[in-house]
Amino acid sequence: MELIESFSVDHNRIVPGIFTSRVDRLGDHSVTTYDIRLKRPNREPVIDVAAMHSLEHIIATYLRNDPEWKDEIIYWGPMGCLTGFYLILKGNRAPRQLYGLLLGAFDSVADATEVPGAAPVNCGHYLMHNLNMAKWYAKEFSDYLRENKDNDAIFEYPRAERLLTKQGAHFFDS
Repeated sequence: MELIESFSVDHNRIVPGIFTSRVDRLGDHSVTTYDIRLKRPNREPVIDVAAMHSLEHIIATYLRNDPEWKDEIIYWGPMGCLTGFYLILKGNRAPRQLYGLLLGAFDSVADATEVPGAAPVNCGHYLMHNLNMAKWYAKEFSDYLRENKDNDAIFEYPRAERLLTKQGAHFFDS
């Protein structure tokens, strides 16, 4: 069985940042999945679940209302490992091109006075939100992006080296 692309990223070396996870062709169009990584996998505590949920709601609302980007947004949602989010956009842009959009999205969390859609009619678990912690994580990531905007490592995945067997199959040491 082929290893999926996201498992070829060296999770021991990845840092928080904005990365291209995969590009898919749909007919004449492309769709790109971006890895918006807030935490270092396996080295930092993951994002609190309730805060992650609040960040999902606030930032999805921001992205889908941004006049320049709203027609390009397909999906914004949390990673299962709780170290970041996936953003899926129409087209294929370099991660650096998303810097301003994502900085604005995470900065917008500071101004939130409520979590959009945090009501029983709108949300599958409306009581599981933590706006104050969401603000803390958003500020932490915004500050990090500002401090590292010229650091290539926040825009380029570290790739895992995979050995090939004599038969041409990938060898996985885990």
